[in-house]
Amino acid sequence: MVNFMIALPRCCVFAPMGTGKTSAVLTALDALLMAGIVRKVLILAPLRVARSTWTDEANRWACFAHLRLSVIVGDPEQRAAALAVPADIYTLNYENVPWLVDQMGDGFDFDMIVADESVKLKNLRSKQGGARAGALRDLAHTKVKRWVNLTGMAVENGLRDLWGQLWFIDAGQRLGRTFDAFESRWFMYKRKSDAFKHDRAVEMVVMPHAQSEMQAAIKDVCLTLDPKDWFKLDAPIVNTLYVDLPPAARKNYREMERAFFTKIKNHEIETFSAAGKSQKLLQFCNGAAYLDPSVENEDDPKARAWVEVHEEKIQALESVVNEAGGMPILVAYHFKSDLARLKKAFPQGRHISKKTDEDDFKAGKIPVAFVHPQSIGHGVDGFQHVTNIIVFFGFWWGAGPYLQVIERIGPMRQMQAGLKRPCFVHHIAARDTIDEDVIECLNSKRSVSDILIEALKRRNSDG
Repeated sequence: MVNFMIALPRCCVFAPMGTGKTSAVLTALDALLMAGIVRKVLILAPLRVARSTWTDEANRWACFAHLRLSVIVGDPEQRAAALAVPADIYTLNYENVPWLVDQMGDGFDFDMIVADESVKLKNLRSKQGGARAGALRDLAHTKVKRWVNLTGMAVENGLRDLWGQLWFIDAGQRLGRTFDAFESRWFMYKRKSDAFKHDRAVEMVVMPHAQSEMQAAIKDVCLTLDPKDWFKLDAPIVNTLYVDLPPAARKNYREMERAFFTKIKNHEIETFSAAGKSQKLLQFCNGAAYLDPSVENEDDPKARAWVEVHEEKIQALESVVNEAGGMPILVAYHFKSDLARLKKAFPQGRHISKKTDEDDFKAGKIPVAFVHPQSIGHGVDGFQHVTNIIVFFGFWWGAGPYLQVIERIGPMRQMQAGLKRPCFVHHIAARDTIDEDVIECLNSKRSVSDILIEALKRRNSDG
């Protein structure tokens, strides 16, 4: 990946989450900056990724300690201040691309752009389309001399996603200078069999020769990393995505951790035991907290009332879904409040709660499946034919259910299915919280009490 990005001024790197894309990009950027080939780099990414992922990765390695990063997020005043900071690399979320272009005007001086999760650029059109991609259209090939598209899968919703991304690489040289030309070359319309039920009598379909021709056209500027060529397949590839609690949520978390009590949106939340506190802290990490049983749930009288604390893990899961590129994924949750929030945030998903749900998932009809480890750990088979990705949205202390749900699609199951592909396990964890303690407990033989005592000492010493 490093050599490819250095050798080609404009290229795409397609590699699944957990394969080291971020550190590879930083290594390539370090070399290009040191050689004077580029002077100022802009990294575009979803908000959570722009805010913390790139700086976190740079801070993990001593070899990147000299790189100066500035994070352009927040309100307009904060973004302007971050843009004015002298740095080598700037990170910005896609939603604020139009603001950046307007802010800099003719003074736009980034000579390299890295588009992380580049599928966000798919909506480019010559005369219309997404505001994010459109704002970059006029300067992509005039002021930016190097460009890298970075994603797990370039065709999240089909081959039509390719054109917008590749346009930033070659201005349409390979796939067509306009989207109309692209569509005319590789797509056609056919009559729907049930057209009398719909307003439109035809639908667009991909021509049989399209995929092979597109691949041949773009292969010289695209690098695809197949994990099975680089990783052992007899163990899952575990990847932890850290999120940071917003200040208000962090305050609530610390109050509950130290005083067994906090107040959220005029709701008093209290517990009276260490076990109860552990549950509350895990809820805070996920983004919601249960209220007193006497408080009625207005949306569902049969369910216990809860209050939302933050959406950090929801945003992180969105990144995983985007990186999966259409591959169905399993999302393990623990609390019913989290299931309600997940179903709202991902309407295309479904809770796997009965046999018909399992059958639909195995048939590829459910792109995001919400599962509870204790209900799906035993007696469920066949998921390995559908996916190799599981995400833990939340955690619990029991190692048994955790390991069992991984085993539903784990390395042995993949091999039994005749599939030579790794199993990806993504942990979405709140930094400096009980999430990290649970993960340590799941991965070690140390007792829960020892881990919690050590963690409490460490956090108290940090203030």
